[in-house]
Amino acid sequence: MAISALLSAAGASAQVQPPPVGGQPAPPPAAPAPAPPTPTATESVPYGAGMKVPLSPDGSKYLRFITWHQVWTRYTENNTGTLRAPNKPQSDQIDFALRRSRFIVLSQLNPRFLVYTHIGINNQTAVSGGVAPATDAKKPQLFVHEAVVEYKVNKYLNLGAGMHYQNGLSRMTRSSTINYLTLDAPLTNWPTIEAIDQFVRGIGVYGKGRIGKLDYVLSVNESFLTNQTGALSTPLGLGTTVGTGATAVNTGTNTAQYNPQGTDHVYQGYFSYEFLDQEANLLPFNVGTYLGTKRVFNIGAGFFYNNDGMVSRPTSSIVNGSQIADPNNIQTTKSDIALFSADVFFDTPINKETGTAFTLYGVYYNYNMGPNHVRFIGASNPGYGTDVRRGNAVPHSGTGNVGYLQAGYLLPTNLLGPKLRVQPYASHLLANYEGLRRSNGETRNVNIFDAGANFYIDGHNAKFTLNYRARPDFTNINNLNYRPEITLQTQVSL
Repeated sequence: MAISALLSAAGASAQVQPPPVGGQPAPPPAAPAPAPPTPTATESVPYGAGMKVPLSPDGSKYLRFITWHQVWTRYTENNTGTLRAPNKPQSDQIDFALRRSRFIVLSQLNPRFLVYTHIGINNQTAVSGGVAPATDAKKPQLFVHEAVVEYKVNKYLNLGAGMHYQNGLSRMTRSSTINYLTLDAPLTNWPTIEAIDQFVRGIGVYGKGRIGKLDYVLSVNESFLTNQTGALSTPLGLGTTVGTGATAVNTGTNTAQYNPQGTDHVYQGYFSYEFLDQEANLLPFNVGTYLGTKRVFNIGAGFFYNNDGMVSRPTSSIVNGSQIADPNNIQTTKSDIALFSADVFFDTPINKETGTAFTLYGVYYNYNMGPNHVRFIGASNPGYGTDVRRGNAVPHSGTGNVGYLQAGYLLPTNLLGPKLRVQPYASHLLANYEGLRRSNGETRNVNIFDAGANFYIDGHNAKFTLNYRARPDFTNINNLNYRPEITLQTQVSL
């Protein structure tokens, strides 16, 4: 309206002429100004870097906010013997879960300084994830995932400190939870989660940077106390007892558990060589799939080391009734946590005109966590009780070898209309842990199959994921059954 008024005023003034001078006729009136063009609707701008508030005219100082929720609607056939409530067996159920609810605030005072805070909750179901997990799932604990300050020394090195996610080991160990190719991470990529770390984070210092095409990170963290309670927190609990009183005999099981007295630092690192496009490394969140916006081919390797992180008793450790009465004098064996990995990531557009793209990720892990160690975990476990195999739990980590492969294909644009993109995917995890043995002594492999599709409404900012999982039930290791699990995830991130 203001522009129209100015143009009208200009046109009016152009047509007001002074009286003729010397009898000369007045010049013809000026042509009327053209009408301003009618504004046309524009397409929405891609979301980009999130909610960003500039604090300086040039934008070099800013605040940025990132938030997301992942909600699961799920059918689960439970592992044998699962309870849904005290003394209530449940063979299967449809349930709802809040897989993740997170909020990040970050700021750069200038290109050299970064500060960011990451808070949230995870894995709240109707039976677990609450402030009193042994009682119910109500009022989950909102806690600090990350609280980091970082300083850029030069173009090759940034130093940081705080509660951080600058993990070593593998690309997937540093993965972003917003842009997975599959429904979720296999969880095996976080072998010490909630044992000697705080939900995969550690308190410590790190150095990261890029030298040419080599991206690297190294960190030193505190080892959290395991808070191991009950039998496994004592040397006596690392064995089995036969008999009672003075005739009782306790024999070591030669099965390692996390060391309740482990206080040594955790050392970890990850190195990745980027052959094609370079990836952003401001934050420690590796992308799962770029949806055809980049050509990335990386080969990486990493490590994780914690001295005396595990404890066990060999089968040669035999104590009698009098020694059992004073379990603190029972000798134990300490073992280091020594983990190594090698991985490859490939993501590329196939046909830019049709919008197709291909993503592939593969990783090999070698885990040394003391003799025969095996740990069970289920994501947003719908089962109740203390049995580690309840609900959807599977062998999550242990001493042995793990291979994991995932692949996905982004289908052509407009296949299901102009607003919806589809990306089918599949993954397979194969693990061999020395602590999983049949009664004849042979080890039993862990095979977990996932297949599904992402349905993108606005890239990773608004998407649905439908996933089918075939999960092994290790309640009877001599006769494995595969249980189905069907999950619909709704994700919105801003």
